[in-house]
Amino acid sequence: MVQARSDIETWPPLPYAEWQDTLATLHMWLQIVGKIRLVQEPLINHWWQVALYVTTRGLTTSPIPYGSRLFQIDFDFVEHTLIAHECDGESVQFALKPMAVADFYARVMQVLHSLDVHVSIRTLPNEVPDAIPFDRDYTHASYDPVYVYRFWRVLLQADRLFKLFRARFIGKVSPVHLFWGAPDLAVTRFSGRTAPPHPGGFPNMPDWVTHEAYSHEVSSAGFWPGGYGIDAAFYSYAYPEPEGYAQARIEPSAATYNAQLREFVLPYEDVRTLDDPDATLLSFLQTTYQAAADLGRWDRAALER
Repeated sequence: MVQARSDIETWPPLPYAEWQDTLATLHMWLQIVGKIRLVQEPLINHWWQVALYVTTRGLTTSPIPYGSRLFQIDFDFVEHTLIAHECDGESVQFALKPMAVADFYARVMQVLHSLDVHVSIRTLPNEVPDAIPFDRDYTHASYDPVYVYRFWRVLLQADRLFKLFRARFIGKVSPVHLFWGAPDLAVTRFSGRTAPPHPGGFPNMPDWVTHEAYSHEVSSAGFWPGGYGIDAAFYSYAYPEPEGYAQARIEPSAATYNAQLREFVLPYEDVRTLDDPDATLLSFLQTTYQAAADLGRWDRAALER
């Protein structure tokens, strides 16, 4: 199903209530594919090796090592297919449509086996309460291609602007990548100093995983498509959070500090409906970073372009 160009919106509406069942299912599908990358890749600091990346058609693992071979798994949200490629020229695909997570898991493993790629993953989802193992999950089985397509269109814009924001920083900074645990698209700047051990406490995720993720001081921003009754939003936080951060003056005025999440939150709907979404989002990214860096006494002169 290819979207007609006349129907394309740069910043389409994405109300959580309209696609929450699809998002819950897609979240599990992303975890399955992400965990395949996780088990095959060598550890990179802060778990950067597990993430997915935005493409001109959806999301990709990028090339994954398998012995002396490489393979890759792509979500195509234009044609709504999942495609697995391997470096000797073979590829296999199947249609993305309403199907149970257990059936998706079985299909993905069959596709990999047909490419002579044999991997085993831990089937319990991470970072979600009341998790159901993938191979037994017949609860989540929704797929609305219109909303999946919209979600990807939002990721395109977030990815574009996060990369622009990332380019202003010459210190250590993460790629712009999608972590499938939440799921969220994120970019993270580092002060260069180590951080105290993170308290952890995420559901179905050992605290030692979080300790690696937050081993150094960060100012991190991202896009979250929504969940638990909350609509899509951009966010920004600092770890460790410096004193006075929650009271910092942030732009735009629609951004607020969420004490439960310990993050600044900017609703996606506010961004997309303002006259200049690009400038709005970039001001949010910049002012939340400045609050973290100034209050945390980062060496900004050495870290910024």
